[in-house]
Amino acid sequence: MLSKINIEDVKNIALQAGEAIMEIYKKDFSIEYKEDKSPLTEADTLANKIICSALQKLYPEIPLLSEENKEVAYEVRKNWEYYWCIDPIDGTKEFIKRNGEFTVNIALIYKDRPVLGVVYAPDSHEMYAAKKNEGAFKNGEKLPLQTNKTPKEKLFVVASKSHLSQETQTFINSLDTKEAVQILRGSSLKLCMVAEGTADIYPRLAPTMEWDTAAAHAIVLESGKRVMKFESEDEIVYNKKELLNPWFVVV
Repeated sequence: MLSKINIEDVKNIALQAGEAIMEIYKKDFSIEYKEDKSPLTEADTLANKIICSALQKLYPEIPLLSEENKEVAYEVRKNWEYYWCIDPIDGTKEFIKRNGEFTVNIALIYKDRPVLGVVYAPDSHEMYAAKKNEGAFKNGEKLPLQTNKTPKEKLFVVASKSHLSQETQTFINSLDTKEAVQILRGSSLKLCMVAEGTADIYPRLAPTMEWDTAAAHAIVLESGKRVMKFESEDEIVYNKKELLNPWFVVV
């Protein structure tokens, strides 16, 4: 199945969604709030429609799981071999603040692992993409772009701009380095920064959902890095009964 999927098609879908998002971003837009109090804009809804309809047209046999679609019961999901895991806009809070740090996330999951991922930041035109055993790329350049040779002297730590928990800050303060340089970013760009090498570590000791991380996780894996459960050597997995991720560290 994976060999049949053209990652260029998936990148084009992300680009189309990104263009539609930017049209709304430039004007006044309405904001609703979901049951869990998280914000929802017309851009989320439109991007979701573009992505889901395009994927269904190209790959009708692959089911979809999206943040903005109706929840699929675990009894149905547990039988999926492959499925798309989508977050039409990751970083809606950043979109609302108009700071540009939001992304379109499209992942293909095989059983419980991401095997393809596209993360597109439409405001900065950064396109990250990876397919299992084919490498990870940012705007066509192979990742990682750089490596920190002296982490004991200086460690670059990326953390959430809108969801920095006290537990995460305590973890950062305990890192074994002379100087921990802290960078705050929104959305799945944080995982991509570790993949590209502009950050050494991304601790997330706060809640995230599977669609928040799936696409960027594929990019992290193909750049030779890992997304591990906090205080564990185990990689985080997908299509769990509960779609909430455990706390994790990207290294």
